[in-house]
Amino acid sequence: MAGLLVLHAVRLKGFGDEVAVAGRFGLEVDVAAEFLLDSQAFGWVAWSEFAGSRGWSLTEAGRAENARQLAAELDQVGGRAAIQQAYSDFLPLNGRLQQACTDWQLRPTASDALAFNDHTDLDWDQRVVDELGALGDSLRKISEQIGAVLERLDGYDDRFAAALSRVRAGDGSWVDRTGADSCHTVWFELHEDLIATLGLTRGTH
Repeated sequence: MAGLLVLHAVRLKGFGDEVAVAGRFGLEVDVAAEFLLDSQAFGWVAWSEFAGSRGWSLTEAGRAENARQLAAELDQVGGRAAIQQAYSDFLPLNGRLQQACTDWQLRPTASDALAFNDHTDLDWDQRVVDELGALGDSLRKISEQIGAVLERLDGYDDRFAAALSRVRAGDGSWVDRTGADSCHTVWFELHEDLIATLGLTRGTH
């Protein structure tokens, strides 16, 4: 199971060192490091360094192996129908999340439809935060559905709620900041996790 979690963590993170990969599913760093080296030997992951960043990423062979492992896992628990239903429930919410993040970044004016949101319109921003709160409530139901099928899918609602609490406390960067568990990051990762678990391809459904 640890091997599946390590490989899947690399997919979800996209790029990360041993600490980041281990932290995604609460594994010991030395355990993750051992599986990463094994995966490297199989040609499933590759180590790279650029612009001061260093980390692991999936190869095409690794992506295929991850897909194989996830399909076997889902078939073993007999949870495909439940995850498919949860994904169907998720898709309409996904469009709303994307719109909320766009509204956080942009506030159209009469002369500029793509005007940057300078966050001086408190009513505008509050509507975005309220929408994120409603999405968080819906996400909790979906998280309960998928977590009951696969334990590794549990916790997305708590991570989203933690980011939203920072927003409500006054740090708006937690709506869409990169490199951290912002509302957008958590949501994007859940989307990737669902399509990976179901063996789908992003953008074709």
